[in-house]
Amino acid sequence: QLAGLAVIAFGLWLRFGGPMAEFATDKKSPELFFMGLYVLVGAGAIMSAVGFFGCCGAARESQCLIGTFFACLLVIFAGEVTAGVFAFIGKKVAIQEAQKIYEDAYEDYMKNPVGKVNSTIYRYHVALQCCGKGNVEQTGLPCPENIQLPKASNCLVEIQNVIDTQLHLVGIVGIAIASITIFGMIFSMVLCCTIRNMREMI
Repeated sequence: QLAGLAVIAFGLWLRFGGPMAEFATDKKSPELFFMGLYVLVGAGAIMSAVGFFGCCGAARESQCLIGTFFACLLVIFAGEVTAGVFAFIGKKVAIQEAQKIYEDAYEDYMKNPVGKVNSTIYRYHVALQCCGKGNVEQTGLPCPENIQLPKASNCLVEIQNVIDTQLHLVGIVGIAIASITIFGMIFSMVLCCTIRNMREMI
């Protein structure tokens, strides 16, 4: 249950906190990236819920509840593998989607550098700690204070770095929880077989 809650908290933090949250505030968002996060959060929710079956099954020595616990862990394991696939295989597509969102906001700002568009591009710059697309002329862009130019001038590169980092975190957490899930399935089957053998002896 604690592992499930930790996965939920981690997935929600990646979704609603940090730089990637800014890409979900507009109509467009990197769907593939967030789809992997939703699968991870869903797996964590199921994992937390099925802890009840494991506890009750072990306490009551119920083969039915332990079998249900095993089946649920199997579903969770499949969800975690799916999240890992989205994290590693879909990385390039997620980066391209996020970069396209920034480029659209950049072009909109260049056409109308006032009002809502201004605040949108500024949010991206603050979240990513960058300014512009690496062009020589960045005049007129709303850049964060104390930003190191021209080192952090290319937001497209920063987007790639952020997604690379966060998708690796998703993959690492997915592998760690998948390992715990495998041990849970093994122990649940061992316990189930032990209970059955004890009942046969009686």
